[in-house]
Amino acid sequence: MAERSTAAVDVADNSGDKPLTAKADKATTDGVTESIDTADTAEQSTSGTGGGERKASEPSIATPELHSGHKLARRYRLEECVTRLDGFSSWRAVDEKLRRAVGVHLLPADHARARSVLAAARSSALLGDPRFVQVLDAVEENDLVYVVHEWLPDATELTALLALGPLEAHDAYQMVTQVSQAMAAAHREGLAHLRLTPSAVLRTSTGQYRIRGLAVAAALRGITSEKPQRTDTEAIGALLYAVLTQRWPYESDAYGLHGLPKGVGLIAPDQVRAGIHRGLSELAMRALVNDGATASRQEPPCTTPDELVKAIGEMPRIRPPEPAFTAPPEYQRTTYQQGTYGRPAAGPGPSVNQPIQPPPPPLQGRTGKALKWAVSALLIAALGLGSWQLADALLQHDKGGSNETGNTRTTDSGNDGDKPKAPLPIKIQGAQEYAPDGKPQDADGVASTYDGKSSTFWRSKSYLGGPELAPFKKGVGIVYDLGSEKDVSTASIALRFSGDHTTIALYATDSMSSGRGVTDMKQIATTTTKGTTADLKAKAPVKTRYVVLWLTAAPYAAGDGYSDSGFKQGITDVKFAG
Repeated sequence: MAERSTAAVDVADNSGDKPLTAKADKATTDGVTESIDTADTAEQSTSGTGGGERKASEPSIATPELHSGHKLARRYRLEECVTRLDGFSSWRAVDEKLRRAVGVHLLPADHARARSVLAAARSSALLGDPRFVQVLDAVEENDLVYVVHEWLPDATELTALLALGPLEAHDAYQMVTQVSQAMAAAHREGLAHLRLTPSAVLRTSTGQYRIRGLAVAAALRGITSEKPQRTDTEAIGALLYAVLTQRWPYESDAYGLHGLPKGVGLIAPDQVRAGIHRGLSELAMRALVNDGATASRQEPPCTTPDELVKAIGEMPRIRPPEPAFTAPPEYQRTTYQQGTYGRPAAGPGPSVNQPIQPPPPPLQGRTGKALKWAVSALLIAALGLGSWQLADALLQHDKGGSNETGNTRTTDSGNDGDKPKAPLPIKIQGAQEYAPDGKPQDADGVASTYDGKSSTFWRSKSYLGGPELAPFKKGVGIVYDLGSEKDVSTASIALRFSGDHTTIALYATDSMSSGRGVTDMKQIATTTTKGTTADLKAKAPVKTRYVVLWLTAAPYAAGDGYSDSGFKQGITDVKFAG
């Protein structure tokens, strides 16, 4: 079914390069050419494909004189300039139509790189892979060329993470795995990055890594390469080396990191810092240009992202560290002394040696005998009653401790200890869109599904056919991070639109990545509703950290400011329990 929406799709440069004014000479190295400025650190290599070669550049073109508040296409309002160099500038801006932050690259239409920038931006937008910061618009208008891309306010540059220290083995493993898989997918579509630096890799609040500037960053700076796959693979190796050691793997300092000592050459990460994971150290050496030498053995070098992905797959999976155990508070003894409960307080009283008074003499005479017989009769009656009650209790025990009427069993006991416990709420720690086809619906609205506000919501685009979205769209969804593995048994989902009908399923998955289809996941529960509430209950609790909410049918709703009328749905609030 055809999608109908005014929203465009892609992710953003959060901060771009540092602003600068002075320009240095141009630098080159075997196969890669780049215009170098004083803010960009030269990317050097010990051999062949990773560095830059100095060449005379084309005459510099003045960056258009724009200012905060300037509006492009009566829609994108410029807010803050984050880069200005070599004839182009990069801005943080606001898309007033969709009321969200975006990034914008600007350069004159007669700039020598304007045509290549437009071509790179349009090619990147066609990829539509959510692992990359997406291009939203690429336009030539009023003697200007501008590229609009996503802005991720909750993401952190790898540069900032490295300033705090090296990453743990599991985090480094996740970074190299996700970046390698994303770049392998891009190269299969004929797209290269060529400027994969720590500032080009972002980690979101959910722990996912996103890559910005695919093809566009290189086009803006005039970077080309005769061996693009080798160039990007070496860049991934340098990133892995940096996150393991907090050093740049060449002699020059770069990106706020110290380089290696002069004259020692390229040494393995586990020789730079103690305690580094051996497999990751060897992987970094295989990706870098070093004639295939690794820390401890000879392995063929990885020269393409696909080869790097294969090498990662052959490694044992690195699991996250176990959470630190917090000892319970020490048991506090009470002042109660065993055997003293109920005894009279010490103080004046009869001495322990005081003679015990003898019992009263037995009853004598006819009255005494009558009382004896009466007491005996009462005791016999009590024993009989007690025997009957004991027998009845035993009989009930043989029947399972319950009264049975037909097929229904009711428990006589008033003890609530055997009743099933009510599910406990599970706090959602993060979420992002689940879009295995690479076409998100409303990436910025995901957080609104668990912010506790009924007035905010995530919404899908509208579709011409329905309620079933298939075969035109398999489904739309969101993946939630519960922080750690939890037993998920129920879910309550508040919906924006009612009607015939909404179908939702929950699945357990092993990561936030959109790479897997729901057919490969374990289904927790599913339901169909005509109202604005969907309650799902699993047959048995399912232990998982990540839960995919997958919507495959939606009711018809009128048009709004986000999309036209059609079959669509919005999610206001999601709650899990287990």
